[in-house]
Amino acid sequence: MKIEGEEYRALWFDENIVNFIDQRELPYKFEIFKAKTVDDVAFAIRDMVVRGAPAIGAAAVYGMVLGEKEMEKTAEKLRKTRPTAYDLFYAIEYMIENINEGKDAFDAASTYVEDIINRCKKIGENGDKLIKNGMNILTHCNAGALATVDYGTALAPMRIAHKKGKKIFVYADETRPRCQGLLTSWELMQEGIAHSVIADNAAGYFMKKGEIDMVIVGADRIVKNGDFANKIGTYEKAVLAKENNIPFYVAAPISTFDNTIKNGNKIIIEERGRVELAKINKKKIMPDWMNVKNPAFDVTPKRFVTGYITEEGIIKK
Repeated sequence: MKIEGEEYRALWFDENIVNFIDQRELPYKFEIFKAKTVDDVAFAIRDMVVRGAPAIGAAAVYGMVLGEKEMEKTAEKLRKTRPTAYDLFYAIEYMIENINEGKDAFDAASTYVEDIINRCKKIGENGDKLIKNGMNILTHCNAGALATVDYGTALAPMRIAHKKGKKIFVYADETRPRCQGLLTSWELMQEGIAHSVIADNAAGYFMKKGEIDMVIVGADRIVKNGDFANKIGTYEKAVLAKENNIPFYVAAPISTFDNTIKNGNKIIIEERGRVELAKINKKKIMPDWMNVKNPAFDVTPKRFVTGYITEEGIIKK
């Protein structure tokens, strides 16, 4: 992605340091978080310095490079950071297999990251075929370059369509409680793509008015029967899309597909802390006595999905 004329990836490895664009500070400040140890990488994943399933996977492979000498201990520490995103576990197993085969850890990690970027580019090219000139597209959470190292999943088709000269307009849900729609807006602004941020509970209003032609979201885990986990609120958007006869697509690389789980009821849903709901941009919006529940993801059944946009094509079954 281009930021103030410079090209950046969401994260990169340089001189034995994993550098992250600190997503906790965006869109207000652009800062780099430097992870020098495995513990730093684990913190970055757990505290959402980095987020998005493919980017978490990329962080994990670099973390495995830093902790190569204590491979199993490193793997276990990274596995415990976030339970829902499948790319995390896929990436760790990839590194264990390559290291055990005697391959250089950094070379293996670099190959993994480059592969993710190429897969996301192909997702964009395949998804672009679905986008017609003049379309209005809704997305939920942030599934752009920040979430995937580069290109994005849900945003990749929009980026490709825009570069081809198609006129599109994007509705970006705020995606409380982390306000990740602001990250989507920040990325779309960098790309010059017309858009507006809307409250999560405004999506149905625009759908009913006929102002949304398509929904594209990312995914953190897609299981064997096609059910998928994504940022909390995705299920609501899928149900609304079905009610209003709007195509609903999930964009994700094959590394997000988990065939070891039969259906969405078996997906572990991460429960996060109170502070994410109680504060916005570090400012308290709830009194201390107020109890909250904060699931990070929900599961959308396959019956609400029109198709899955992958690097291998669009899967409809």
